[in-house]
Amino acid sequence: MFKLKQYPVLIIPVLIALISLVFQIADLVPQLRYSRFLVEQGHWWLFITGNLVHLGWGHLLLNLAGLAMVWWFFIDDLKAWEWLLALLISGLFVTVGLYLFDVHLIWYVGLSGLLHGLFVAGGIRLLSKELGFAVILLAVLAGKLAYEQFFGSLPGTSEMSGGPVVVNAHLYGAIGGVVSGLLITVVGRFVDRELS
Repeated sequence: MFKLKQYPVLIIPVLIALISLVFQIADLVPQLRYSRFLVEQGHWWLFITGNLVHLGWGHLLLNLAGLAMVWWFFIDDLKAWEWLLALLISGLFVTVGLYLFDVHLIWYVGLSGLLHGLFVAGGIRLLSKELGFAVILLAVLAGKLAYEQFFGSLPGTSEMSGGPVVVNAHLYGAIGGVVSGLLITVVGRFVDRELS
């Protein structure tokens, strides 16, 4: 039988979902989306909040389904602090990446880039437990990212999300996932060695 106390990491996706829902209900998208102009005016927190607001209810529900999928795949593979680190690094890679390399992009919203990072970080941690399954998951995601870079967003995703998909956000999030996954692995080995 499933018990929440056995999976304290579930608090993290529940909080992300609740925060995103509150932002959507309160219609705070214009104030909290990543905006190049506002970031340049010193509103640095938009690098974080931009990942938590959405184009509309369809976009939000699509991303929350993705959040549930990532946690379902990797719930046993990362500790709570590791999830938080992967969230922070991946989210910042998305928006800072957009700021540095997509100078034409005026604003951005959504969890999808961050979710790509979480997926990669979880996949990297899974490599030591289930190599074959982890390689398949990471290869599928790499194929998706390659498709997006060459051909644009997957068919139907713009319609489902209610606006254009910023595929570079997925790429930057995935790179953040590689960084956080490797960092978590190195730190985890060091901590395990110190505790033993």
